[in-house]
Amino acid sequence: MCGYGPGISTAVAEKFGEEGFSVALVARNAERLDSGVKALAAKGTKAAAFATDLGDPSGAAALIERVRASLGPVSVVHWNAFTGQAGDLLTADAAAIRGVFDIAVTCLVAVVQAALPDLKTGERPAVLVTNGRFGKVDSEVDAMGVKWGAMGLSVACAAKDKLVGLLSAKLAGDGIYVGQVMVNGVVKGSAFDSGHGTVDGQVVADKFWSLYSARTDVRAEVG
Repeated sequence: MCGYGPGISTAVAEKFGEEGFSVALVARNAERLDSGVKALAAKGTKAAAFATDLGDPSGAAALIERVRASLGPVSVVHWNAFTGQAGDLLTADAAAIRGVFDIAVTCLVAVVQAALPDLKTGERPAVLVTNGRFGKVDSEVDAMGVKWGAMGLSVACAAKDKLVGLLSAKLAGDGIYVGQVMVNGVVKGSAFDSGHGTVDGQVVADKFWSLYSARTDVRAEVG
């Protein structure tokens, strides 16, 4: 679970754990990761924590070897990492703008590249990606991205949506499923929820499991 935290990734980790998967929890916050491992263990799921900066391409690539050594070959990658930096593209510096793409595109690709030997030989391999409505090509959504100071996130979401399609087309021949859930709303209990969240993380997790199981649709939406 790359980008582990409250909300979607917690629900996805629990869902896949219930289905028999061992789960690698990945984020920068070691304390949160340790709590997540304990919570999953209490539910009977084998899990391990990997404190990693998913905005650092070299660290993201090295992550897979660490996971492999601890839990075995990687069969499913779930990318839930994002950043809200570069909220105003007209004032953001170049480093902040690069950081947006490093998390949305560069490091996701680095992790997939590193995991590719496992994915190509694994059973029902998959790359699953969480995305958000800011990536939609829509004038009202664009205005919302500007108003909410989410310009960098908007561009990242749009790029990630395109990347999902490209990865799906490229990896289909190897039997590797690629799927995306676009979330159209604030997830309850997430960092963005100020008490008015409308999307249940469990609903998103169930949608990911449905996509993974059917392995037909590349994109789905929730909310």
